Amino acid sequence: MSDLYLVATPIGNLEDMSFRALRVLEAAELVLAEDTRRTRVLLDRHGVHAKPVSLHAHNEVARIAKVLSVLEGGGSVALVADAGTPLISDPGDRLVAAALEAGHRVVPIPGASAPMAALSASGLPAVPFTFVGFLPRRSGECERALESLRDRPDTMIFFESPRRVAATLARLAEVFGNRQACVARELTKMHEEFARGTLVELAKQFEEGARGEFTLVVAGARKVAAMPSEDELDDAIRALIAERHSSREISDRLARSSGMPRRAIYARVVALKSNDGHVGRCSRPIDEEE
Repeated sequence: MSDLYLVATPIGNLEDMSFRALRVLEAAELVLAEDTRRTRVLLDRHGVHAKPVSLHAHNEVARIAKVLSVLEGGGSVALVADAGTPLISDPGDRLVAAALEAGHRVVPIPGASAPMAALSASGLPAVPFTFVGFLPRRSGECERALESLRDRPDTMIFFESPRRVAATLARLAEVFGNRQACVARELTKMHEEFARGTLVELAKQFEEGARGEFTLVVAGARKVAAMPSEDELDDAIRALIAERHSSREISDRLARSSGMPRRAIYARVVALKSNDGHVGRCSRPIDEEE
């Protein structure tokens, strides 16, 4: 029986590499990496002479036979991620399953982790938390994923690309309500940044875009007991309509005070305006956002 090591690597700062990780990589007969060029930079920096072999989503199954052959011959194998802990939004789960089924040990070598780094410095409750990773790209799948998460009390952690971060923050606000959140950018690197505020504030802050790698930490749902009843919500909406507030103003205000999703409140405002015969401040149709 031989060992498959899952070796965490730095997420930015190359000094965040443990002595144990370096020893394992130097001794491994086979080192697997998603991006061999990036891993080569890390190995060269620390004087490790291993030559990494690629393992990514498209060739993982094909690599399993080679890995099992090395393990069965008594050699050790190390799997590294491009950055952070292997298998966390990275390939490797099928390889690990195959190694375990063949009777080999799988040994984690802990180290840097973007979700843990962002969570610890976010200012939001660290326990319990849910790591989501990247949301689905397709609109319908993304919507269903967010709806399934909306009522969870856990702090949630997401990954996002720089060009989509503002849109994702806005969508989170629509589905979850305007919760507190933290945007962690370029963790452990020279331009590391933590931006904290509400989802709406952060969406506006990053609407012009930004470079780097992003981790989003979002507060969990408030207790259901804090939610107003339907009658209480309708009374509050009608009072604000009478004061001639726009549908958007009403939705924003009640989402902040109740913890309910802004989108749900907005739909109720539109319904009440229609039923009660209110037109609002302008001549646009009442089912359009003002």
